[in-house]
Amino acid sequence: MFQNTKCECGHQNHVGTVLCEYCGKPLTDEAQASDILEMRYDGVARRSQRQNPSWINKIWNFFSSVKIAVWIIALTLVGSSLGTIYPQESNFISVEPSTYYKETYGTLGHIYYLLGLSHTYESWWFKLLILMIGTSLVICSLDRVLPLYRALSKQSIRKHHSFLLRQKVSFDGQLPSDQDELAWTEEMAKQLRKKRYRVHTDGTALLAEKYRFSRWGPYVLHIGLIIFLLAVLMRSFPGWHMDQYLGIREGETKRIPETSLYIKNEKFTIDFYKPEEMTDEFKERNRAVPKIYETQAVIYSCEARCDTPGQEPELKEVHRQKIIVNEPLDYKGLLAFQYDYEDDPLLISVQPTLKNKQTGEAYGSFVLPMKNPQSSYEVGPYQLSLKGYFPDFGLDEKGEPITKSNEAKAPAFIFQMTGPGLNEKGEPYLYFPRQVDKQEFRQDEINGALGSKFELSVDSMDKVSFSTFTSFLNIRTDRALPYIWAGSAIGMLGLIMGFYWQHRRIWIRIDEGRLVLGAHTNKNWFGVRKEVAAALSATGIKTDQKQLEKGGDAH
Repeated sequence: MFQNTKCECGHQNHVGTVLCEYCGKPLTDEAQASDILEMRYDGVARRSQRQNPSWINKIWNFFSSVKIAVWIIALTLVGSSLGTIYPQESNFISVEPSTYYKETYGTLGHIYYLLGLSHTYESWWFKLLILMIGTSLVICSLDRVLPLYRALSKQSIRKHHSFLLRQKVSFDGQLPSDQDELAWTEEMAKQLRKKRYRVHTDGTALLAEKYRFSRWGPYVLHIGLIIFLLAVLMRSFPGWHMDQYLGIREGETKRIPETSLYIKNEKFTIDFYKPEEMTDEFKERNRAVPKIYETQAVIYSCEARCDTPGQEPELKEVHRQKIIVNEPLDYKGLLAFQYDYEDDPLLISVQPTLKNKQTGEAYGSFVLPMKNPQSSYEVGPYQLSLKGYFPDFGLDEKGEPITKSNEAKAPAFIFQMTGPGLNEKGEPYLYFPRQVDKQEFRQDEINGALGSKFELSVDSMDKVSFSTFTSFLNIRTDRALPYIWAGSAIGMLGLIMGFYWQHRRIWIRIDEGRLVLGAHTNKNWFGVRKEVAAALSATGIKTDQKQLEKGGDAH
């Protein structure tokens, strides 16, 4: 059905326009003539008001609805609150989530884990809600800001009587007979300029306006929120955000997850408070209190063989810095914080000597590291070829050797030993560097005749290297953080624009001595009413402020 939107002033308006874009006359007869006009977006048509919308417009209408936006925000808040019931998985360093929640919080914790709420903020549905909020902000803003800009940038000075008289602040009266219409208009313009209005005149018609920029405050806020939400979503992209915890022993080098960088704990040092420096509370606990602890860290970049299985990567030192609590390592935006430490001695290497038990002859010694041992070692006339290595030796249900972890907690080596007096193909020899493991797993019995003739033993503790401390580091990088701060700053600017200033407009027209005035503001009606009353009084028209509330009479 064709809808005629042409106003009597001759202006052709868009379909859905409530007030004529030129003269302001209401185009609908739904409201009473005495009702105050709805001035939202100055009555300009919005895309979401189209009749018989296409499927694209239906999607547009869905996201442009403020009610829908409120529901999406409410659902996001509910989802966020669910993520705070129990700790999130990202807070754990070395905990298995599948068992942690059930063991710690019982059945409810297990259900919490099964529902995926233990990683709420990384879940697809939470990110989808964030994306929908951003989409709603964009479409809501475009649906309103473009019509509003069109209305405010093309304001006519001479408005229709019905537009003026149906403003919340209005005046209808006669000029004094001794007043010249043009002279009075110029004097009124002068008074309004004193109140920092920008005044435009067209003969005996006047438009005074100030603080229009405050109308863009909500949309500046929307832009800030959109940037903020996009930055939050960018955190899910590889390389944009990381918050990992690494436990690194002294002398150990580990790859930093999601990067091509490696970090080495070159040395860990700790200093404890002396008894005279401690408070009575800590003295009563009878425990050592760390005063300061730090990690001498080295950052390496991988130059070659970065992801080649079975081969050591080629590393190049790029940064060296000590890490102290609250003084993190900083390398090109990658931060490494000193998080915690653990005193847990662990073998790094031993230097065993091969001896003949029967003659007492020592054939030589070699350095045997617990990480990446060589494939073979020459010890005098004998050769030890490595056939198996178990960092944390154990036996499965069938009695087969396994390693329970990659930490050298109970290291075991299986060598194929060849040399004088032995089989040409060699004979197997199982070696445990730690004496407690030799006894527990009966090394000599397992090695049989070979074990009764040869032994690998460490002569002194000087030939044993231990890693005493494990340094726990919190590795962080957040390339999205500058955008988050920028979005927050822009959003705050929008809030300030909208809260501390009010867009005020005053329209006046004089026809054959009849003075009609209308004023509008988006808030603080008392302020604009006071300004109008003061300006009228200064030009010789006395009126009470309260009489300007939906019409007034001249005195």
